[in-house]
Amino acid sequence: MDQRIYKSSPAPFQSRYPCGSLVFNGVWYYGTYCLGGGQITRHDGIDYNWPWLGAFVGFRTSTDFGKTWTQTPCTPARPLFGESGLHGEPVKIGAPHFVDFGKNMQHSPDGKAYLVAHGASDGRNRRFGYNSWITGDEIYLLRVTPAIANMNDSSKYEFWNGRRWTRRFEQIKPIAAWRDNMGCVTMTYNAPLKTHFMCVTDGGTTGGYFNSYLLESPSITGPFRLVHYLRHFGEQAYFLNIPSKFISDDGRTFWLCYSANFATDWNGLKIQSNPPGSRYAMCLQEVRLLGPEEAASR
Repeated sequence: MDQRIYKSSPAPFQSRYPCGSLVFNGVWYYGTYCLGGGQITRHDGIDYNWPWLGAFVGFRTSTDFGKTWTQTPCTPARPLFGESGLHGEPVKIGAPHFVDFGKNMQHSPDGKAYLVAHGASDGRNRRFGYNSWITGDEIYLLRVTPAIANMNDSSKYEFWNGRRWTRRFEQIKPIAAWRDNMGCVTMTYNAPLKTHFMCVTDGGTTGGYFNSYLLESPSITGPFRLVHYLRHFGEQAYFLNIPSKFISDDGRTFWLCYSANFATDWNGLKIQSNPPGSRYAMCLQEVRLLGPEEAASR
């Protein structure tokens, strides 16, 4: 297969990474977002990794499962939702990920594609790196009817405003918030249990120990409850997600997918592989949800 290279500038930002990816009705939608502040930036004696979350650019599309691509008409200078973050200001929709509703979105409640994204709304007098690729304050929710004509048109999106859906981006409100304790987010619908699981990672100083946790709600808009908090998981795990393909028939066993430990010796730390198998690669850990009787017996 001829895998072509499609060059896409991050300018005026410093770097550009992939984020939300969806295959629906034979079309592959592939998003990218931008980062700034430097890949390794020293501030007050601490090394940070890309401390500024930049704009979500938009979606490339492919109708032949990735053999060829049509570039997004959006650019980092003119991104889909008009946010920036170029100088460290807060961004709400920086690195969105599609809610996993199963193959071809079979469990979407209304045929729409939903996305979750981490960000922040308050940038005043904040710590360095408060809103980065792996840190933030809030989780936001948006949706769109998936079609090539819709995905790069902000007027086709709806945003959750805390009570209802709105077409006005400026009215968006978080579905979950925890100041200085949130970051990269993914969501999966567990069809057997009829509930949504949300994985969140708080990346601290972006180059040290990371804390992750699992939230749950029957409603995609919340409220969410804490299932389990994973202090120093990985010990530096990120991009946690639960692939719906590998959820058991009873919904109680699934696989947690993540990467980890890209900066094992930054800032005088010695990051370990914990749980075993955690490393700078695709990692998988089997998870079993205990029922009340099982939990009580342990």
